[in-house]
Parts: sequence; C-alpha cells; structure tokens
Amino acid sequence: MSELGLVKWQFGHRARLALSPSEIRVMDDQAHAARTMWNCLHSWWQMMPKDKRTLAGADAAIRQARKDLVYLAVLPAQAAQAVLKTYHRAWMNCWEGRAQEPNYKGRFRSPMSVDIPQGRDLNIVRVHRRWGMVDIPKVGRVRFRWTRDLPVGKRADKENRITGARLVKDALGWHIAFRIQTLERAPEPHQGPQVGIDAGVNIPLALSNKDHQDHGRPPRLPNGDCDRDKWLTPKEKAKLLKLERQAAHRKTFRQRGEKTSKRLQHTYDQIKQLRAKATRRALDWQHQSTTYLARTYGVLVVERLNILGMTRSPAPKPDPGQQGAFLRNGARAKAGLNRSIAQEAWGRTVTMLAYKTARYGGRLVKVPAPHTSQRCSACGFTAPGNRDSQELFVCKNPDCGWTANADWNAARNILHLYRIGHVIVEVPAAGRRGRRAGKTVKPAAAR
Repeated sequence: MSELGLVKWQFGHRARLALSPSEIRVMDDQAHAARTMWNCLHSWWQMMPKDKRTLAGADAAIRQARKDLVYLAVLPAQAAQAVLKTYHRAWMNCWEGRAQEPNYKGRFRSPMSVDIPQGRDLNIVRVHRRWGMVDIPKVGRVRFRWTRDLPVGKRADKENRITGARLVKDALGWHIAFRIQTLERAPEPHQGPQVGIDAGVNIPLALSNKDHQDHGRPPRLPNGDCDRDKWLTPKEKAKLLKLERQAAHRKTFRQRGEKTSKRLQHTYDQIKQLRAKATRRALDWQHQSTTYLARTYGVLVVERLNILGMTRSPAPKPDPGQQGAFLRNGARAKAGLNRSIAQEAWGRTVTMLAYKTARYGGRLVKVPAPHTSQRCSACGFTAPGNRDSQELFVCKNPDCGWTANADWNAARNILHLYRIGHVIVEVPAAGRRGRRAGKTVKPAAAR
C-alpha cells in the first residue's frame, strides 16, 4: 500500500476464444509440448546432483532441448521459460510447507494450458461490443468474447494494465485468462454486521441471521443420494442420460486394447461438454454468492474444516461370527455424502471469501469446528443425539427442547464462538495459510 492510501490488486478475467480447426491443432500441440517440457524438466531435476540444480542449468537444458527435439520447438520460447518458472515455484511451495512435491503431468489427468508471460505481446483491441482481438504467439490474431472492460489502449497505464495471460482448455474449448493489475483506493473498514456461516449439503451456505444462500434443493434419488446433475435443465439431463447409454452400448463393441472409435469419442466429448456446462454454472453461483456476502457483511466467520477427513471412506469392520468376512459399514451411503460434499466445493468458497472480503474491507476468520452441530444455540446443551437427522436439530435438554434447522443452528454456534474469542486464525487476503512442514520436507539449511 502506498502513502496515498492506494492498494495494488491483481485478478484474472477469463474469456472464450473463437479458434478455427487449424488454430485448435496448433494450440493443442503447444499444450502437449508444455506438458512434455514439464516432465523433461522434472526428470532433469531428479537426475542432477543437488549442488547442480540451478535455474541457470535448467534454463540451458531447456534451450538445448528445444533445439534437439522438434516437437518441443512448437512451444514459444517465453512459454517454455514460464514452465521453468512455474516448476521452480512449485518446489518453493514444497520447501516452505505449502504444498507437496511436484510430480509428472499425465496426458489425460492434467489440464491443457499454455502461458503468455508478457502482456505487451497480446496487442488487445476491441472490435465491437461483443468481440475483441488478441495476438497469440505462433497462432496469430484470434477473436475472443468481450464480456468486461479491460485496461487496454488509452485505459492502460503503468499501474492499470494486463501483465500476461494463460491459455486453458476444457470441455467447452480454449479460453484465455488475462492477468490484470490495477491500482485502487484502499477500502475503508467494512461497517457491516457480523455473521456466522455453516457450509452444508442441504443448505449450501447457512447464515446465522437466516440469510441463507441456496441454489435450490436438488431432488433426492431412490438411494438417498443428491442429484449430481442438479445444475442441468430437464432437457439437458435427458440428453446426458441418452448419451451415457449410447456410450455404454458403443463401448461393448470395442475389443480389449483397441483404439476408441471416432463415434464413441464424439459421444464422450458431448458428455464432457454437458458436465463442463454444469461446472461453470456451479462456479458462477459460487462467485455471485460470495460477492454478495463480502459486500453485505463486515465480519464473516467460518469453520476450519478437515474436508479430506470428512470425505474419507469408513474402514471395513470384521464380522466376529465368520472369519474373513466383513460387516456392512455404510460405505455406499457415505460415498453419496462424499460426492455431495465435493460438489459444494467448500474450500473454494472460503478462498473466494478471503480475497473478496479483503477487497471490500471486511474480515474472514476461522473458528474451531468440533461440536458446532451438536450444541444447542439456545441453551448451550451439547450432546451427540441433538442432531436427529441431516436437516433437523432437536435439543435433548428437558428444560429446552428447541427445534430448528441443523445448519442454521450450527451457523449460530459458529458466530457465538467468534464473539467469545475462540478464533483460530484470521484468513489473509490471499486465501492461503502455510501449513506446518512435514517430516519429509527438509529445512532450508539442508537444501
């Protein structure tokens, strides 16, 4: 922050590209080359002695590889340097205890992406109200969907400009994500009210003042699981079911080890497009809900949840009456709950709230999670049997008997913990908190 009360923000904006089939092939080749460059760099890093693992040595190896291997030369030189920078940053995150060690990138499980580190090379021009033009290295001039005003032309200066971009491909095609830097006046402290937020399955974001953020209750399936395609319309659900049956039928004609036919691959692509459309709608709802909360409330209190532990499958229980047999442990029902938790993406919600509350002058704090769903927010009586079901909370205290929605009751308890001072951490604006380094991570002196 400067002396004039200004603060520098960095955020991204994603837009859809309009590419021809030949341009798509070029972009695919660049993305595969970037992934191969990462894998080659990882092999080089593991092969070299520790005293020779330097950025200069890695840069020389990359330059030599682009000369020797034709398919790596498809990737622009600056994009190759960006791969090295990202790889080194991944090791820095590992050494500082924020992430695991970087690993190889698979062809199918890794997203296809290419980085454009220099914003001045983009030469962005707005054509008319709906479309703009951008320069992509080794591809040429490409149209993209103009959905918001960008700091280009006369709007751009040293403090408000586009610093770079990243090309990303998903099931809906290629997109460009601009990295934007802007200088704005530092926000005043938010004077809004305090609110506790409980992330749930029945109510996605339950608030202590009943200002719940809900995207419509999804229909329940016969096995009790939530509808996984709740973000699709009835016509889209029918189309998805038809495509899945079609793919299952066509898959029966493929022999073991045989290459997937073009007809079956086309069906898979249609299924991916519908799934991606549902994902984008869910992400849009998350952005709108978190923006509303950051603008409305001054202090937002959430739980520190162990999501990995909550979504872990239960261990099988041996049957004492029969040797070698196991009892039913509710793994199938737990799997349905795990899918519902994963679809709500609670961790991503907290990350969005972190940087949005910082931008609007608010605060995001975390409180301990134990017993927030078992404690009665009216009388304070805590017992495991208070929560009758996933939706209903009934206090077992004979002198109370308070009944309410379980998620709303938990949100009231979360706010109560903050008011009595049981705060674990105040989440920084970046939305990340460095975890304690594990035993496998060597200290800085040993590296």
